[in-house]
Order: sequence, then structure tokens, then C-alpha cells
Amino acid sequence: LPSRPPKLLDKLPSFDFSGLLPLSSRPMNLIRHTDSDFSAKLNKLIAASSLFDPVVEQRALEIIRAVQRRGDKALLHYTEKFDGAKLTPGKLRVGQAELAGAWRATNARSRKAIRLAKANVTLFAKRSLRKNWQARNAQGGVVGEKFDPFARVGVYIPGGTAPLASTTLMTVTLAKVAGCREIVACTPCGKDGQVNTALLAALGQAGANEVYRVGGAQAIAAMACGTKTIRPVQKIFGPGNAYVVAAKRLLFGRVAIDLLPGPSEMFILADSSANPKFAAADLLAQAEHGSGDERVWFASNSKKLIADVQRELKRQLPALSRREFIRKALRKNGWLIHVKSINDGIALANRIAPEHCELMLRKPGQAVKALTTVGAIFVGPWAPTVLGDYVAGPSHTLPTGGAGASFAGLTVDQFQRRTSVVKYSRSALAKSIETIRTFAEMEGLDAHGRSAEIRLED
Repeated sequence: LPSRPPKLLDKLPSFDFSGLLPLSSRPMNLIRHTDSDFSAKLNKLIAASSLFDPVVEQRALEIIRAVQRRGDKALLHYTEKFDGAKLTPGKLRVGQAELAGAWRATNARSRKAIRLAKANVTLFAKRSLRKNWQARNAQGGVVGEKFDPFARVGVYIPGGTAPLASTTLMTVTLAKVAGCREIVACTPCGKDGQVNTALLAALGQAGANEVYRVGGAQAIAAMACGTKTIRPVQKIFGPGNAYVVAAKRLLFGRVAIDLLPGPSEMFILADSSANPKFAAADLLAQAEHGSGDERVWFASNSKKLIADVQRELKRQLPALSRREFIRKALRKNGWLIHVKSINDGIALANRIAPEHCELMLRKPGQAVKALTTVGAIFVGPWAPTVLGDYVAGPSHTLPTGGAGASFAGLTVDQFQRRTSVVKYSRSALAKSIETIRTFAEMEGLDAHGRSAEIRLED
């Protein structure tokens, strides 16, 4: 090899000579700012996620139309088709006795964890509640807003290979704090028709009034359009797979929608001070959900750190129970990115708008200020994303697929309906009449002006 011309070495496809693992054994894809096609590769990794897959959208639309036409029969059909469970209409709903039994069957350690997480989420939510207000404007009119909880809301809780009891606490708890009277939860069941015990225990503790063993796009359609068993809700919340999110997008307007939280995402920005063991563990954690559409990015200005993280990924992966799910996600949408500077990494994060962003930097303060599109920021080596997943307090229901550029994460005020309130005296109206006349004339809407003038004639 040493006798070969350098140009031949550069073209060898099987090995990268910067100290990284052989290409064939790398868990994640690698790109560098020195690559001639760096910009094109960035565009590829920033490309729209599965949330905007036309095939997924078409299938979700077919499911929605079936539920609209056939109601409960469609729910039973898709539950058998996708979950393998053959149910009757009477079995769609989980009874209160089953919820209570699930709590009793949950071990003391899990109960304690549920209570602790619920307390932190409740505390954060109470601080975030919007309060009624009023003030006088320049003409003396009283203006303000009042905030009322939605009367009936729906929450989707992912199940399948990873029943997310934590998502229950991050959604239903907020609805309860906001004062929603009817909280409907839908979650998939197993082949035996049963829902995970810990998930049911969390649903009962968080305050769900109605629970249905229905998952996927069909659950979203049922909550939006209604069936004989499931009455429609005013607004739908919660994360899900690509089909769930596509259904939410398609039904927007028929029902209010929270945001577009799909398959998990994480972006880590690190300098040479970062611990590669921590970084690798966090990347593996966010890739393990199982859909295969999870996306993770690790950006650093340190070549050595990138090489060390790559080795740690390969070392830690075999010991994990969901290693095949993780391996699939990392190969498809896992990226190690060598950036020229930390500022370039910040700019990249803002372009991607990831669900979670970890900062493993000596001085993270400037990055925190500059990041404006990420769902949640985790600062320093002692703040792994899993804190946000389970216990910190803010909801882990966050926008994905680039939606973070337009949507914030789930907050308790999204369970409140905002109404403006206007109250004027005769004197305040008189002080406003000239402005009203002027706008009515500009727009050619004389009845508008007349509706105010007539009050001042008597």
C-alpha cells in the first residue's frame, strides 16, 4: 500500500484513513465539510422526513375515508389487520375497572416513577397556564382575553413494540391541569386485545376519562370524525408514527390539531470537550423506538471526537436489546457531520429544526441563544435527552420532520381556547367613530360604519 500513488489511496472505497472504522462496519453515515459534495449531502440529510411521504399520506387518506364511511366496523377491521386483535364493538373501550386493575397490578417502583414524573409535569404545566386579562385602550374601551379549557380532547398514545407510558403523562396530565372535562385516549392493543399494563396505569393516574384500544391513522380518524362508540373531540394531541401524523395533517380543519410529532429525532452539537461515551449512548437511545424512521445527527468540529463516537457506537450497540431497530435507523438516517466550526453546527441545527438538541460544548450559552427552531434544548453533559423523555417537566411531545421551524412543543395553554372580549361605553365609541367611518369608506362597506353611527344618533 505505501508504494501506491496517493490518488489511488483517496479513491479506495473500503476504508477511511482519518482513524475511523471501516465503512462496512460504521453504524452511522459520515460527511465532512471538506467533501467536494458537502452541500449536496447536507441537502440529502435535511430532506423531508417520512412525515411528508406521498405513499404514507395516500394510505392514511384511505383509512380516514373508511372510518368516515364504516365507523366502528372500519376500526375493528384495521385493528385486526395491523394489530392482529379480533375485537367486538363492545371491546373497543377500556373500562374503568380495567384501568384500576392496571394500577393495582403495577409494581411499587413503577408507581413511584409515575407519581414523580406526573408531579414534575404538573408543576411545569401550572406555571404555563394562560390567565384572563383586560385593559383599557386609548379610547377608553375595555379589551382583553379569556382562556377556557377545551371541553373534549383526544390524545394519541403510541404503543406497539414500545408502549409509551411516559407520553401519557406528557399529554393527559396537561389536559387535566388545563381543566378539560372529557379526556379521550387512544392507544394500540396487542394481538390478545390487551393494552400494556403500565401504560393503562399511567392513563388512569393522569386523568383520562375514556380509553380505547385503537391505534394508527384509524384512531385519529375516529377522534376527529366520530363513530358509534367514539364521539368526536374538539382537538387532538400526541405523537405517533408517520401514518398517525399524516392523518393529523389531513384532518386539520375538521378538528384542531396540536402539532406534528412523528418519529424521534436528535441533533448533538459537540466540541472536543465532549465525552464520546455519553454522545454515543444518547444517539443510540433516540434511535431505538422501532419505526425505522428515527433520525439522529452528531455534528462536531473535532475529527477525533467523531472517530471516538463512531467506535463507542459500535462498542455499545451489541449489548442493547433493541439493537436491530437501532441499527436499521442509524444506517438509514444516522449522520456524523464534521463541521468547520461550532457556528456552522448551530446554523445546521437551525436548518434541520430537530426535535431534540443536545449541546456538549465548553461554553454553550451562545448556542442556546442562537438556536431558534429546535423543539427542546439539553445543555451540558449531565442533561441527556432522556430527562425530557421521562421526568424533567416540559412535555416531550415535540415537532419533528422540520416542523419545529413553525411549531413549538406541546404546552398546557394549547389545551385552552382563547377568546377575545371587547366592552365599550358610549363615550369610548364616540371617540372611535371617526376611525370607524374612515375604514368603512376606504373599504366601501357603508353598513359597517352605519352600525356604529346609529348608536350615537339618539
